[in-house]
Amino acid sequence: MWNRIPWKRIGIMFSWLISITGLIVLMSFISIKKSAVVCTGVKVFIPGNEYFIDQNEVDNILQVSSHTLVGRKMENINIHALEKKLQANPFIESAKVFADMDGLIRVQITQRHPVLRVLNRFDQDFYVDEHGLKIPLSNNFTARVLVANGYIDELFANRIDTLHTRLARDVFNTVAFIRKDTLWNAQIAQIYVNQSREIELIPRVGNHKILLGNADSLASKFHNLEIFYKQALPQVGWDKYKVINIKYANQVVGIKTEGYTDSTSVKVIKPNKADSLVKKQQLFKDTSSQLN
Repeated sequence: MWNRIPWKRIGIMFSWLISITGLIVLMSFISIKKSAVVCTGVKVFIPGNEYFIDQNEVDNILQVSSHTLVGRKMENINIHALEKKLQANPFIESAKVFADMDGLIRVQITQRHPVLRVLNRFDQDFYVDEHGLKIPLSNNFTARVLVANGYIDELFANRIDTLHTRLARDVFNTVAFIRKDTLWNAQIAQIYVNQSREIELIPRVGNHKILLGNADSLASKFHNLEIFYKQALPQVGWDKYKVINIKYANQVVGIKTEGYTDSTSVKVIKPNKADSLVKKQQLFKDTSSQLN
């Protein structure tokens, strides 16, 4: 009879019962301890090299200095509400708030990362971040990014918003392309939108402007410009052109400055990948030497 009793199963069930009971007791103990924990301070961590927002501003948002947090019981502090307060700030991309058992509230901030500054034709000035969102300027920090000005119709309502016009999106896509390329990131200093609503690029080296047109076929257009820099500029010098037009497919037209009545047209022939890489590295060195 005793042999028929499932002792092994009873043992397993008994072990589970003890474990669950212990877990309930432990959770109750933690809950009781948490209810007695009082907030002792707020520690803020803001990684990155942008300084749009600092610890003092975070303290003001959370009202740390007015003692609305420090001294309160942790169970009475709404962590989710604190995160929402922080995320309402236009310079904060995300905020995570944690509460330690020792009474310390930890705040981790991710700032927005601007890649473009726009001055539209209505004299409104704003940034565009890496996600293509418009954000206001900051009194605390000025980002060193490409500036676009001229006949830009994109309006700014002083709040986080998407880009609404095709032209503004073209400018943003152009900047995104430039930032990914070491040569053009070093060479392009500014963006201008002319009266025809075409994009012009202002280089650091040379007195010319680069007529891009729109943001279609950017890889092809900048490849054409690179070929022109290699084939035409070494013959006449960096300062002999007033306009380099790259908006046409497979062709670059260089219009010379006063005193040179002709123009130069280069038909682009794509080199093989290995040869292109070597020449691009050499062009980057030549451009860098001009910058220095």
